[in-house]
Amino acid sequence: MIPLAMTWPIATLSVVLILTSIVLALFILLHKSRGGGMSDLFGGGMSTGMGGTSVAERNLDRLTIIIGLIWLASIIGLLVLYRFFPDFGALG
Repeated sequence: MIPLAMTWPIATLSVVLILTSIVLALFILLHKSRGGGMSDLFGGGMSTGMGGTSVAERNLDRLTIIIGLIWLASIIGLLVLYRFFPDFGALG
């Protein structure tokens, strides 16, 4: 049996990965369409003629990048933990 004190990093990074995945998906969906993508197929390309970016959009871009970096770091952290401690991922 694996001690509970040894599995908390994996459990913590797993929860962080799940939460950041959900938040990252929501932030990406909040972005305004820039045109030329799948949104143009469904009529989203008509509003792309309005230029300029607002402060809210720039902050959303920054938050998306930060959440994406946390998401990537949690994946790399889980890979390192499972690579160097393969018994922690075993269920049986």
